[in-house]
Amino acid sequence: MDTLSNMRMFVRVVEAGSFTAAANSVDKSTGQVSRAVTELEAHLQTRLLNRSTRHVGVTEAGQRYLQHCYRILAFVDQAEAEASNAHLQPSGRLRVHATASFGQHYVMPAVLRYQALFPQVSVELTLSQHVPDLIEEGYDVSVQLGAIELPDSGLVSVPVAKTCNILCASPSYLTRHGTPATVADLAAHTCMRTSSPVFPQSRWNLDGPYGTETFELPPSPFQVNVAEAMALALRDGRGIGALPLWTAMPWLRNGTLLRVLPTHRMNETHIRVLYVSREYLDAKIRSWVDFLRDFIPQTLDDGDNVPPAAVLTDADLTM
Repeated sequence: MDTLSNMRMFVRVVEAGSFTAAANSVDKSTGQVSRAVTELEAHLQTRLLNRSTRHVGVTEAGQRYLQHCYRILAFVDQAEAEASNAHLQPSGRLRVHATASFGQHYVMPAVLRYQALFPQVSVELTLSQHVPDLIEEGYDVSVQLGAIELPDSGLVSVPVAKTCNILCASPSYLTRHGTPATVADLAAHTCMRTSSPVFPQSRWNLDGPYGTETFELPPSPFQVNVAEAMALALRDGRGIGALPLWTAMPWLRNGTLLRVLPTHRMNETHIRVLYVSREYLDAKIRSWVDFLRDFIPQTLDDGDNVPPAAVLTDADLTM
């Protein structure tokens, strides 16, 4: 039995004054409306209406039940309206996960810009290297980076952009030790290892004018798994190291770091947005994913437009 539907029929009969009038108002037969009320009475074990050939009267129990029906159906209508509106107007809480380094440099600025457009959405952003279970941990969206396509997980995966990693060193290091002109020249330098899923620990695969060249890394005096920590070591003049472009950009712009082998790139990285389902997608999730698809590529392009020179000019730094 559909209790809510039968409650609506009961209310309709009372308001219309007869089964026939109620049936006409909802485009149903009189028999269907009568059966709905009879089912409701059988379920409640209570007579709600007194019937005659010309008149329908509400019993005392029916009057009390009618008031409850009004309140219950009003709550149901409100809940349905709010749920339906979630597909139209972004509002409510949006739980977002992103990898730590990329999230700090790109997702956090995106959140600020997004909330300026959609102030009714409150964003809860978590930055971590841990890849969450979106359903179990209650996240709406996760921004993930990877070198290859993700395995089939049942999640919706939306490609957003591609980026890369580059070699960097401080001006002081290059002044002391010289600037490598080829991949082979790296053998004469202190090369710092980054330990992460994106970076093989024992080699650098550099894509340049002559295709992919591999440099086998010697033992490193320093190794770390967070790009920002590697950037600090490089800025201190410890050697040459690989950094994600988004991590390196602020230091390239102010001259604290310089790009080494500027015609070479490493580890093409795919940026994807993951969420649970395409069906009945909440407006806040849909609008956030659409926003990221515009914001991230544009921001990456702005950063990648710094000329790939070993030394940046004053003009470069003001771009």
